[in-house]
Amino acid sequence: MADIKYYDVILKPVITEKSMNAMGEKKYTFLVHPEANKSQIKEAVEKMFEGTKVKSVNTMNMDGKKKRRGAVVGKTAKTKKAIVALTEESKDIEIFEGL
Repeated sequence: MADIKYYDVILKPVITEKSMNAMGEKKYTFLVHPEANKSQIKEAVEKMFEGTKVKSVNTMNMDGKKKRRGAVVGKTAKTKKAIVALTEESKDIEIFEGL
């Protein structure tokens, strides 16, 4: 397993209707490195976003989808998603403020 630094763990936020509704409960959804574990994700969120305190992390592995282009069949890449719940006294994450 590769040595993953905290700044390599979070790839990008997931912006969907369901994830935006969960932000009211202080739950944020991110695409994360496929080999990152829950403690690495918790550390990355707390270091990258000042004033945040993580209560829990839920992860899910998502298989790639089958795609066709004519007779050629392939698959998209596997991804990993993390839902990070913050504590009540924690600050909100600023990147979601204007959405």
